[in-house]
Amino acid sequence: MSLIPPRSAEYLKAEFARHLQSKVTILVFTQEVECPSCRETRELIQNLAKLHPKIDVQAYDFLVESDLAKKFGVDKIPAVVFDGEKNRRMRFFGLPTGYEFAPLVEDIIDLSTGHTRLSEVTRAQIKDVSYPVHIQVFTTPTCPYCPRMVRLAHQFAMENALVESDMVSAIEFPQLAQKYAVMAVPKTVVNEVVEIVGAVPEAHFVEQILLAPRSLRT
Repeated sequence: MSLIPPRSAEYLKAEFARHLQSKVTILVFTQEVECPSCRETRELIQNLAKLHPKIDVQAYDFLVESDLAKKFGVDKIPAVVFDGEKNRRMRFFGLPTGYEFAPLVEDIIDLSTGHTRLSEVTRAQIKDVSYPVHIQVFTTPTCPYCPRMVRLAHQFAMENALVESDMVSAIEFPQLAQKYAVMAVPKTVVNEVVEIVGAVPEAHFVEQILLAPRSLRT
């Protein structure tokens, strides 16, 4: 049984047919042992790929393909990663269902078209970032405000190869949620130091990224 309901599948098939231009390759890293949502994650992405020929899915075992996992910054599973020179720094850690399914679909469309939906001002600011930025957005499947932060973070990564952005399921990775004191979602952590609680406007998110280098200095 597909994890995508028939009515949703028909809608997505039409959307992909309307928008997809270039091929999008998605890597899925899973492991059957000690990963409750690995199978569901792999099947979800594979079912999504069946909706359009330009969506290519490659599934890997996290342990067997440890070198490849390291190359793509995968240190936990399940992980969904977009392949390609400019977009491999966008990752979903955890099963992207519930409200987090929408960012996954929108990412695919943006990557295929080669255009983000950021404002021109934001796009210029992100392109000017000249230092590594790591964004972690902690989410839960039932949080209606989380997708906005995930989408913004992923679009930042699309615009600048120095930016890497992760969706991290607070439920599936409770040890990380505890480490970063995630009491409510969305909570966003930039370069391990700057913290953003809640969903914020695009301009404010960029401001926080620009503060990250100063925060890291000792």
